[in-house]
Amino acid sequence: MKLLSYPFYTFYRIWFYILASLPIVVLFPFYALSLSRTEWFPYAFRLAKFWADFVLVGMGLIPNVEGRKNLQKGKSYIYTPNHVSILDIMMVLSLAKSPFVFVAKAELAKIPVFGYIFKRACILVDRSSLQSRKAVYSQVEERISQGYGVCVFPEGGVPPEEVVLDEFKDGAFKMAIEHSIPILPMVFLDNKKLFSFTFLSGSPGVARVKIFSKIETKNFSLSQVKDLKDKVRNIILNEL
Repeated sequence: MKLLSYPFYTFYRIWFYILASLPIVVLFPFYALSLSRTEWFPYAFRLAKFWADFVLVGMGLIPNVEGRKNLQKGKSYIYTPNHVSILDIMMVLSLAKSPFVFVAKAELAKIPVFGYIFKRACILVDRSSLQSRKAVYSQVEERISQGYGVCVFPEGGVPPEEVVLDEFKDGAFKMAIEHSIPILPMVFLDNKKLFSFTFLSGSPGVARVKIFSKIETKNFSLSQVKDLKDKVRNIILNEL
């Protein structure tokens, strides 16, 4: 790494945190109000989309999306993107045409200010707790019954640097089958290069995204969770 790159990378990271924090702090009363009642969640989702677009534009990141037509307004999906960067969250929010909730790790609730929003806007799970993992299913069922989609990073977290695509967990696919909700695979091809979890890295640029055709789950049984999981993983892996 060239010595002159260090100031740029440092500035780019600090700039990201400013962009990510500013709308949350300024609009926090509106976030809190829109999350205070279940029926107001669509307004919170619009604020989240604004936040995501604000960050992406401010960072000079331009989504180049293939398969955008596979996202239909008013339809609920279980989104299953690969997970390589914090940008993945912004990308899904920016692209989605209908409200959805993230299934995310419980540690996010500890982040000041952001944690308040995460606790009310997301389904948080402590993967070390069997009780917490079981509770996710009832919360997902409630959200789906309200007409919302769900986004699950099926790798269960960000894989090690050398791993292209980690093994998938069963959760998202069990939920999709149990509730007969379509799976919508997505793949982020450039997010790791543009803004990885390595501090001294990243740059503005074009972020390629591919959205695949939905996979109906009505004809799958719970005994076929592995078949569905492997099908989705292979679709994504073949693009990486």
